[in-house]
Amino acid sequence: MKTLSETWFAEGYIDFELKKYTLLAYLQQVTSYFNESKLYPQLSDVIFHYNNLQALKENKKFLQEQFPKKLTGVQIEKLQLLYEQIIEDDELMQELEEIITFSADKLKTAISSGTEIYEFVEDKLNIFPIGLIPLDTNEGYFFLSEGSGRQTLVYQYRLSFFEKHDEKYRAIRTEYVNEWERNIVNSYENIKAELLRNKKDLPNPAVYSIETELTFPVSETLLPVAKRSLVRYISKAA
Repeated sequence: MKTLSETWFAEGYIDFELKKYTLLAYLQQVTSYFNESKLYPQLSDVIFHYNNLQALKENKKFLQEQFPKKLTGVQIEKLQLLYEQIIEDDELMQELEEIITFSADKLKTAISSGTEIYEFVEDKLNIFPIGLIPLDTNEGYFFLSEGSGRQTLVYQYRLSFFEKHDEKYRAIRTEYVNEWERNIVNSYENIKAELLRNKKDLPNPAVYSIETELTFPVSETLLPVAKRSLVRYISKAA
């Protein structure tokens, strides 16, 4: 998929019509992925660009704390210099403000569309523990199953904490383990028992099942939504 640079709205020739069609071409691709229920990385990319525009629109300058950690110090310095050059030209600044206002509105609409899909997928997930859950739930496994098939994808997860703007957040890291076909022999309980026998690094892991009756693209949608849903599930149960 064609992506936009961090400073696409102010690079090269600053012209409203040119930037409008650049953005619309990008969003057309994003929409085509959303129509296939493919959310990532498209949704996070759209949110990233929206936040960039909001930082400029609301603060009138690029401050490091306003930007996602994806930007390096060199990139932030480039953005600051770019803004300083533009702000000295009233005509350019007016053109840029029109681009930002138009683009922020279109990006917000795209975010709403992606969020609706996200919430629909999330609502269709059923999460429940497999067997007894230990006191420490920061590390373990989850089983991911979709549709009417019997295939179960198994992932190892690890939760960690990080702070941002004096608030604590939970992050999740996952690693694909294997795929099992559920049957009389390979029930969830038996899969868990096999994991305990073969992976000695987690002697008493928390194990969860995440199921949905519908079929979604796994890597682009189901897995990212399942991971975030599991973090909330564990946080509420803690």
